[in-house]
Amino acid sequence: MPVVEVAGGPRLGDSEFEFLRKFVYTHCGISLGEHKRQLVQGRLFRRLRALGLQQFSSYCELLQRDPQSELGELASVISTNVTSFFREVHHYDLLVAELLPRWLEDKRRNGERLRIWSAGCSTGEEPYALAMVLAEAIEEHGANGVDAKILATDLSPQALETARRGVYPLDRLGGISDAHRRRWMLRGSGEYEGLASVHPKLRELVTIQPLNLLHEWPMKGPFDAIFCRNVVIYFDQPTKQRLFRRYAELLPAGGYLFLGHSESLHGISEDFELIGRTVYRKRG
Repeated sequence: MPVVEVAGGPRLGDSEFEFLRKFVYTHCGISLGEHKRQLVQGRLFRRLRALGLQQFSSYCELLQRDPQSELGELASVISTNVTSFFREVHHYDLLVAELLPRWLEDKRRNGERLRIWSAGCSTGEEPYALAMVLAEAIEEHGANGVDAKILATDLSPQALETARRGVYPLDRLGGISDAHRRRWMLRGSGEYEGLASVHPKLRELVTIQPLNLLHEWPMKGPFDAIFCRNVVIYFDQPTKQRLFRRYAELLPAGGYLFLGHSESLHGISEDFELIGRTVYRKRG
């Protein structure tokens, strides 16, 4: 395979690309095939410029010296953080119509916590959409006394920074209904013209933390539901199997796992049963 070049830029040699492939798989669980070589070249070239590095070999040396310092940035570069509010709306329909009312009633009666995990939350649209329907369900069912929280995690520091700000361009709000938009999004003016911020009540429901899904997890659960949508598309089969085994350990019998539209547990995990479109329930 010849070296890939960018006009006026450094060259990504075979040895550097092979190092990056192994590093990314070991630390992120992401498999980079040979067909991703040009994508890696182009995206990492921008990262080199940001760091003031002249060669890809220098970047590889940085990763060798201090893997953790650059891991999140590298993950951001090689993955695509595509998300939106109320993406795959049938998941939210199930929450509103069936799951949240039942959970809130059970938690109120038994004095238990309600916990939802948005794993791979990207820039925050998913957990904030979950917070909208959760806040409204708490109000509708008189469950203000229930300890209800959403954990949102991601590896990318840039994505997490956006999620923590909770400020989005108006053209990113397309998935939000007019009613939800009026209630939960605060439109900016002046220097914030063209932007909208999530309501403070949503921030109270969402805890945003960095997390590498391949590393140790500080939380012990249990979670009532885990959303891991459009995340495992980057993983190979063994990595998926390990990840879903760990998810199962944090879910009680009857707990729910929500996947992305192109993802499936078929041939990967026997811990869950399919009960709807990309909706799985942990077996009892």
